[in-house]
Amino acid sequence: MRILGQITFLLLLWESWCRNTKVQTTKKSTHGNQAANGIQASPEAVLFSGSISNNRGTGGTSGSESTRDDADEMRLHFLKNLHVTCNDGTPAGFYLKEVRGSRRWLLFLEGGWCCYSKETCDSRYQNIPRLMSSSGWPLTKSGHGILSNQVAENPYWHNTNIVVIPYCSSDVWSGTGPASTPPPKRRQGREKEQNRNANATEYAFMGSLIIREVIKDLIPKGIKQAKVVLLSGASAGGTGVLLNIERVANYLEQLGAEAQVRGLVDSGWFLESKHQRSPNCPETVTCSPEDAIKVGLRLWNGVVPDRCRRLYKKGEEWQCFFGYKLYSTLSSPLFVVQWLFDEEQLRVENIYIGGQHMSNEQWQYIQNLGRELKNSLRDVTAVFAPSCLSHTVITKSNWMTFQVRGTSLPRALHCWDRSLEATRNNRTPAKGCPFHLVDGCHWPQCNPTCPILVDQATQQELTLLQMLVAMGLDLRKLGLNPKSDVDFLTSMGSNGG
Repeated sequence: MRILGQITFLLLLWESWCRNTKVQTTKKSTHGNQAANGIQASPEAVLFSGSISNNRGTGGTSGSESTRDDADEMRLHFLKNLHVTCNDGTPAGFYLKEVRGSRRWLLFLEGGWCCYSKETCDSRYQNIPRLMSSSGWPLTKSGHGILSNQVAENPYWHNTNIVVIPYCSSDVWSGTGPASTPPPKRRQGREKEQNRNANATEYAFMGSLIIREVIKDLIPKGIKQAKVVLLSGASAGGTGVLLNIERVANYLEQLGAEAQVRGLVDSGWFLESKHQRSPNCPETVTCSPEDAIKVGLRLWNGVVPDRCRRLYKKGEEWQCFFGYKLYSTLSSPLFVVQWLFDEEQLRVENIYIGGQHMSNEQWQYIQNLGRELKNSLRDVTAVFAPSCLSHTVITKSNWMTFQVRGTSLPRALHCWDRSLEATRNNRTPAKGCPFHLVDGCHWPQCNPTCPILVDQATQQELTLLQMLVAMGLDLRKLGLNPKSDVDFLTSMGSNGG
């Protein structure tokens, strides 16, 4: 698969070069603007420019994106080390928006779960190739939420050097190359299992190495002179922050940098599944997340933080993928953003809000999930946890609208930032600037700033109780009074959750 990916990449380079040659005169003014702003795309990115304009033209970009100055967009750079690649052997890379004079850097790891066997990786490559290959990456990207350079959308981090690292390694950012040992064989079908493992290693799994190479390529851009490096990520990217923050901090220290490395985890703080699964993992649809990680770690040659790894015996390293087990072993400052009723956590239990009928047992699980997530966050120093049904938030353009106890997420991050700076400079942190914010109410959607629920069948906006009725639940059998409980939820929300 890697050989095929490299051949495909070379063909794309040739095709793009030919196209670029034909339209060179029309591109001249664009390249001139790049040079004037001190931002140059890597040679590989320039060669891709012919096909990237087509991708952007058909990608359905919003009007706000299309009217932005090209100089304000993040530009693609492929890694200089061509041996560190995406799953299919195409080069890994990153998007960069530089701010001259800024000594603050924000690195963002994209999410997208993982694959852990030949079947799951082949299916992923066929259905979501952008998560395994760079062949279709656009030349530029616009950021939203904390990645935006617009002060109205991102008041505290808009003037920061922004680096977005696309996810194309399918290993929750833990991989360090080809598998060193194959997954254990089942007693039956041994020959079939051997073939599956042999074929699965055609893919490269280098997520952790990609992060290191990105930092190495950012040295000429000034990351060694950084004052603060915020390693952030959403979903699987958030888990990637947990797994890599100590490694990033150590690497920058080895380079002689004096930056404080901090972590921002968005919707990557998961709990283990309670759903009973088939014991025949790995198969395409029967693995729980923890079983998928157990199998995947061997395939990916995955790594976890050393201090956490030492807590568990060999073969139990997968437990370090769960934030509540890993958090106490980390020395770098960490801010956790987590919806208390995370939709991906529910999906693991085959619960799809607004998309299917729900049993009484599933409703009980949803209520218990909020309590369990809240308990798991009790000892986290910096946290923002609204009692809402959603998944990811920091890269959404409306991220400023969500609040816990009257404080927005950007404000909470700013308070955390100020507190860390005060501590570094031996000052007393300011009072009245909170950054441990967990909703006090226990119901989903009891926070009045929660994202709106939408019925997937009708696309109508619904309240929680309307959604439960639409999903087939009898509210009175659940002990709920539609009228009084609406008033109850409203009162809890108005009291700040």
